[in-house]
Amino acid sequence: QVFRSQLSISSVSDQDAYRAGLQPVRQWKAYGLNGYPGFIFILNPFLPGCQRHWVKQCLKLYPQKPSVCNLDLHMPPEKTFDLWGQSKEQLRRKSSSKREPRSLLEKLRWVTLGYHYNWDTKKYSANHHTPFPSDLAFLSEQVAAACGFQGFQAQAGILNYYHFDSSLGIHVDESELDHSRPLLSFSFGQSSIFLLGGLKREEAPTAMFMHSGDIMVMSGFSRLLYHAVPRVLPNPEGTALPSCLDQALPSDLPAGSVLEHSSDEDWQVCAKYLESSRINMTIRQVLAEGQKFPEESGTNGKSQAPSEDSRHQENSRAKRHKPNTD
Repeated sequence: QVFRSQLSISSVSDQDAYRAGLQPVRQWKAYGLNGYPGFIFILNPFLPGCQRHWVKQCLKLYPQKPSVCNLDLHMPPEKTFDLWGQSKEQLRRKSSSKREPRSLLEKLRWVTLGYHYNWDTKKYSANHHTPFPSDLAFLSEQVAAACGFQGFQAQAGILNYYHFDSSLGIHVDESELDHSRPLLSFSFGQSSIFLLGGLKREEAPTAMFMHSGDIMVMSGFSRLLYHAVPRVLPNPEGTALPSCLDQALPSDLPAGSVLEHSSDEDWQVCAKYLESSRINMTIRQVLAEGQKFPEESGTNGKSQAPSEDSRHQENSRAKRHKPNTD
């Protein structure tokens, strides 16, 4: 059922791969699944230490304003301005006791970048947009090009923050106006089970593990398939963190690298967070070249979270398809 996927090796120079913290494309291990054309699974192609940059960005930089996060719905702007600063000491001191109150970072569930997804209308809009992070755009462009999608533009991102009690209900990502471009998914931290379904919600899914550093690309036929994350699992190596996160960034980053060194202090906070958490970045191109949003009336473009009721329904649907994890 699993076969080796052919990548476009000549589309990404070794230098550009290094600048994004990736191995040369010829060294990547990419796979497809029979019956799911356009689905590509890339086993951790990151160079040693380079995942740390993206983890730090997801926790320290990307949640900062003008990005939008779930906490904005319940707290005034001044309270969510610096989640990292308000949480780092609490996280660093944290023991394994579940009775300790969660820091604001641990209460983070999602962050939107670029065109901000509206959870109520399930749409993007022209009037709710902020600049997309340049380092993440560069990473996404290299991965897309390696998979045969040159000219991919990273226009929207949804970052999901999972804990061991988290799940993502079965859904399909169809709100983007251009479905000819792939959906890119990056995972860091603890592992998870990913369910890849069909064009209809009731089709039985295929289950697979996603580990730290793994990348999934959903394109073509697979771009509009139902999928879910029913469970987050401890790192199968049995250690607090996957071994791929043990090494720090190399001191001699290549010229033009989009990666930045972080302090040992910053990584200690990130590592403590990841001991019970998983971070997922999904990157999308919303509009085709030259395409514009249709005119809408009566919308203000503000992003809102789904109601607790709808979340519960989504989660219960996902649980109907629980895989056998033996």
